[in-house]
Amino acid sequence: MSSVARTDRNAPRATPAPAGGPADARLTRAREVCRDITKREAGNFYWGLRLTPEPRRSALYAIYAWMRRADDEADGAAPVEERRALLRSRRATLDKLRRAGAQPPDDPVWLVLHDTLTRYDIGVAPFEAMLDGLEEDLDHTPYETRDDLARYCRRVASTVGVACVSVWGLRDGVARDEALGLAERRGVGFQITNILRDIAEDLGRGRVYIPSSDLRAHDLTADDLRAWKHPERCAELVRSLCAWARAEYQASAPLDTMIDPACLPTLRAMTSIYAGLLDRIERDPQRVVRERVRLSKARKLTIAIGAVAGAKLGAGRSGAGAPAGREGA
Repeated sequence: MSSVARTDRNAPRATPAPAGGPADARLTRAREVCRDITKREAGNFYWGLRLTPEPRRSALYAIYAWMRRADDEADGAAPVEERRALLRSRRATLDKLRRAGAQPPDDPVWLVLHDTLTRYDIGVAPFEAMLDGLEEDLDHTPYETRDDLARYCRRVASTVGVACVSVWGLRDGVARDEALGLAERRGVGFQITNILRDIAEDLGRGRVYIPSSDLRAHDLTADDLRAWKHPERCAELVRSLCAWARAEYQASAPLDTMIDPACLPTLRAMTSIYAGLLDRIERDPQRVVRERVRLSKARKLTIAIGAVAGAKLGAGRSGAGAPAGREGA
């Protein structure tokens, strides 16, 4: 992998495929499947991903669709060992795709993912790391420290950021390793936000992602949190986790100055949507045990439009630390 990134002029471009033939038509239909999966399932990411210019947009849809399906297999209703076998099968297929000339399974998502891996400098490592995280979920036990939780976040969320950056491309003179490190931190911030958003659902399924050390620091148990038994202490705990997520966004802010400007609206929109979720949680921390915290479609559309306008007005300024338009009450 090159340690020097690319500019908008020489950002990753899809290698042209023969047009008009059966294989081309099959790939086009498969890309539509990935797009539809992303539109249906990616309630927050879709509004950012759709801002990515083609052909990179279709590559990101393929990455999301593959990871969505893997997550669904891990979280399905089948017995644990059947789910584990599905993830192992995915891992074995990824390993096969390392070899030159390897062909993907006869499945639209695998077809477009394979095409994406041949066109962009991603590699299979991010996908394998995500499978590590999903397998960790199969045998879920509470995390003791924030470092333990951050490791999990890097596996299930930062992997998405690493893949995205590899597709977006970077400006001249940017060290790839530095950009990928910042993408990892942004991914940790996103996943902490997801954990806060999904507290009610996860606790209902017996999954505790809040670090045990954080619960002890606020003299709480997971059951206390679920019942909102000590309101002030519960609110302090939730707000402290919001602060951690925001710190990750702020620490990764330089990433906005590194990626291809054509893809900057995507990153800014996704970050602003997640920051908007944090705004809602901070204003009413108890909301996390009452419902799944969401932004309206209208709000997401407004953020997306603002991300495009902001990138045009000041491409290169970081939007992570001060997301476009903090949500109103």
